[in-house]
Amino acid sequence: MLEELNVDDAFAADMLRGHTETIVLSVLSRGDSYGFEIFKTIRDATGGAYEIKEATLYASYRRLLKDGLVEAYWGDETQGGRRKYYRITDAGRAVYHANVRTWTVTRGIIDSLLDLGGRPS
Repeated sequence: MLEELNVDDAFAADMLRGHTETIVLSVLSRGDSYGFEIFKTIRDATGGAYEIKEATLYASYRRLLKDGLVEAYWGDETQGGRRKYYRITDAGRAVYHANVRTWTVTRGIIDSLLDLGGRPS
């Protein structure tokens, strides 16, 4: 399996890898979550087509924490191991919304260029 995709498309994998933090912020914008739950949410949302390696995901958590975009706290589970939960901050919400706006504009430009005015290829 390619790092994040079930397809052999390095270009798509590179594009997705460049948006890992925004994807994590998107999950956390819906509510606090712990590491493996975030992994499962991303995998399940794509029907398994996009799966982030744990090392990549935890490196993203560290960057998001360092940049003040998320906060971490320990859960109080009564069974099993303790889990570290992540919560998006106001700064994280602002960055997430800015990144979504940027992506939307970029996607529109790329879609226009790829369509090339509806001319047949």
